[in-house]
Amino acid sequence: MTTGPDAGGDGGGDADGPGADETPSVLSVGAAAIDEWYAVSNLPEPDGGAFADEVTSAFGGVGANVAVALDRLGRDAGLVSRVGDDEYGRRALAYLDETGVDGTHVAVGDAAHTRSLILRDPDGERAIVTAGESFRGLRPDADALAAMADADVVFLTAYAPDRAARRILDRVESLRAAAADSGDAPPALVFDLSGAVEELVGRGTEPATIHRFLHRADLFVADGVAARAFFGSAAAAVERVAAAQRRTADSEAGPRTLSRRGPTWPRAVLTRGADGMTAVAGGEASRFDAFDVETVDATGAGDAFTAGLIDRWLAGEPRGAAEPGKPSADREAVASGVRFAAAVAAINCTSRFTQPGLPTRDEVEAFLAERGFGPDGSP
Repeated sequence: MTTGPDAGGDGGGDADGPGADETPSVLSVGAAAIDEWYAVSNLPEPDGGAFADEVTSAFGGVGANVAVALDRLGRDAGLVSRVGDDEYGRRALAYLDETGVDGTHVAVGDAAHTRSLILRDPDGERAIVTAGESFRGLRPDADALAAMADADVVFLTAYAPDRAARRILDRVESLRAAAADSGDAPPALVFDLSGAVEELVGRGTEPATIHRFLHRADLFVADGVAARAFFGSAAAAVERVAAAQRRTADSEAGPRTLSRRGPTWPRAVLTRGADGMTAVAGGEASRFDAFDVETVDATGAGDAFTAGLIDRWLAGEPRGAAEPGKPSADREAVASGVRFAAAVAAINCTSRFTQPGLPTRDEVEAFLAERGFGPDGSP
């Protein structure tokens, strides 16, 4: 893996990883953070305290989690990020270098590296505090934006600073406009509303930009907390997402439609942890159950789930994709993709920390087979 020097907040460089000869099929834009874990006796109340009987650290960050998860599934993934020129940043780079993720577009800057303090009580409940300015300074440079033209998928987390998020959205929109003339396929755009809106203010993607992604992303993902914060309630989230999709489908044909792959595009998934998820495809909502496993640690399960969706639905040619004129087959592909992603997330929950428990494709397929499903999640 090669990282780029920080020039005005941007990075670039020559690759020696999977992207040395060609752009990775999936470019993930997000933090490569260090998570510091405190196993505490209790989550303290205001003015209260707790005792930590174990302190450890692990590699995390939504962008890195998704990229590493796809790498474990055998996909060619790259990370667009920015790390600090300090001990934490060097640790993040060293860990990333041990994976198959292409780090060509990981910049190094002077700001303190982004890291999270995670308090976890005996019941698995968590409180997370994030510090460090390195990722807030992300400014995708010309090389990173150019690489998006050759990628199959561009993934973006809402923790990306608003200026960077808008720049990436504008880039994908310009690629769609160009594809309308050339006939080429622009990259599919995936947006993950990773945190509550009040948590993002001042450091992540702003509400007005999130609204743009809602109407322009091929795949929009949100967990229960984020969905309620942005839409007001879980029911309102489903209703607004479905309405946005129907408006897209009813709009005039243009560059937006080039990245859609059938009658159930665009798509969204609203997750509720162990309570399952709701997929909204082509304006129609369907509920799915999560797999029942003995949960050791649910941190990062949402990132694992999103990676599974990208793998099944967008990275390359998904197996089981609908034939033209067969919407019923496309609906089956929606269901199988959700099951596959749910399996990735469930396996991840059975190990401590996020990335050590991210499964390989063989592990996911074995998990599904034990439960009577095909390797792609089909019945």
